[in-house]
Amino acid sequence: RLNSFDTTLTRELHGLWRDLRFDDDVRAIVLTGAGDRAFCTGIDREDVIPQPAGPWMMDDPGLLLGPKSADCWKPVVAAVNGMACGGAFYMLGEVETIIAAEDSTFFDPHVTYGMTAAFEPILMRARMPFGEIMRLTLLGNYERMSAARAYQVGLVQEVVPGEELLARASEVAAQLASAPPVAVQGTVRSLWLARELGRSQALDLAKIYIGLGSDQDAIAEGQRRFEGGAR
Repeated sequence: RLNSFDTTLTRELHGLWRDLRFDDDVRAIVLTGAGDRAFCTGIDREDVIPQPAGPWMMDDPGLLLGPKSADCWKPVVAAVNGMACGGAFYMLGEVETIIAAEDSTFFDPHVTYGMTAAFEPILMRARMPFGEIMRLTLLGNYERMSAARAYQVGLVQEVVPGEELLARASEVAAQLASAPPVAVQGTVRSLWLARELGRSQALDLAKIYIGLGSDQDAIAEGQRRFEGGAR
C-alpha cells in the first residue's frame, strides 16, 4: 500500500519513538519508507477510525506518527524515497533534517478530493515559506513538488541519487550521533522551542537548557578534539 498508515501502525510507531528514548545506544535515527516507490502515501483509506460524538473532540491517528508527539528529542534524519504525500507530512513536520532522492516528489491531495487540509500543512508551515505551503496544499494533485524545488524552498536540506539515499542518511546520522547526546538533545529541544515561542521567551529558557545540557566531561573531550584538529 505504498507505506500508507493505519491505526495499528501509528500506535506501533508511537510506541517505538517512546521506547527509543530509553535506548542509550541510539543517538540518532534514520526514518525512511520501505522500497523506492514511496516514503509514505498517507492514511490507508480502508482503515476505519472511530470518532467521539459531537464537534469538539477528534481522533486523528496521524498525530501519533512524529517523534515529537512521543517526547523523543533524539535527532531524526528523514530519507525520502519516491512519493511523500498527505499524511507523510505528519512525520516530515517533526524531523530535524530531510534528505531526498532525486526522483522523490511532495504533494498533498486532500483538497482535490474534497477534504480540508489542516494538520499536515500546519506541521509543515515552519519548514516552508507561506506561499509555498499554501500553493502545495491548495493545488492538491495538480502540484507535484520535485526534490530539486523542495531543496530550493528549504523543505529538503540535501538531494542525492536514489541509490545513495540510505548511505548518505546513515552517514549524517552517524555524524549526529558522534557528539555528546545530552548536548545534541538539548540543542534539538532549544531550536524546536524557538519555533513556538517569542524571541525573548526562548532566550530566557535557553539559559536553563544550556545549564541542563552542558556536561563538563563532554566539554573537556570536545576541547581535546578541537586542540587535536579532529572533525
